[in-house]
Amino acid sequence: MVPLIELRGAIPYAVGFGLPIVPSYIVSVAGNILPVPFIFLFGRKFLEWGKDKKIIGGFFRWCLEKGRKGGAKLEAKAGRGLYVALLLFVGIPLPGTGAWTGTLAASILDMDFRKSIVFVMLGVVLASVIMLAASLGVFGAVSLMTHP
Repeated sequence: MVPLIELRGAIPYAVGFGLPIVPSYIVSVAGNILPVPFIFLFGRKFLEWGKDKKIIGGFFRWCLEKGRKGGAKLEAKAGRGLYVALLLFVGIPLPGTGAWTGTLAASILDMDFRKSIVFVMLGVVLASVIMLAASLGVFGAVSLMTHP
């Protein structure tokens, strides 16, 4: 559920430390999806409120800029397929393209709430499948090398 790390860190951690895969997967996905509606509804408002505050202003401005840049990338690549682009933006596990950034970008772009939430959730599932497959492959290969 932590921004920037999200399930992109939780799933490899679970696999690497030998935690039970199914419960770890479910908790990672649920934890990544849980804040999405709240970020959409309140994230931009909260960041706008805090951007001029003395101690937190710099971080809040950084978050707003990250959301604006994410939104600009989505609009530039998407054209009419904005929601599919949102799904892919969230679903392809690259740094800075997770559920938090995608949802904030959707909020800043004033995209439809329900459609945005559904497509972000689908993106989270896509990212989780990719991360699980990659983690099992990497840690499986390491296990084979260390225990022939």
